[in-house]
Amino acid sequence: MTLEEIMEKASVVLAEEFEIDVADITPDASLKETLGLDSLDLVDVVVLIEQNFGVTLTGQDFVGIKTFENFYELLNRKING
Repeated sequence: MTLEEIMEKASVVLAEEFEIDVADITPDASLKETLGLDSLDLVDVVVLIEQNFGVTLTGQDFVGIKTFENFYELLNRKING
């Protein structure tokens, strides 16, 4: 799966789950602020990613993740090794 495919699919999945406009999801936007995430919502993100991409994320994976670009790069590393 290419980075572009990951970005597109993840954006749609997150926008639907957190009921925001997919246009609000830009690479430099804050992941937590844009989605309105608290610690419990991060669990939802982990479950969504596992269901849609078949990879498991841990709390440690989110250390240093500030923007959607950081998040997409994390997914790319997990999916494509």
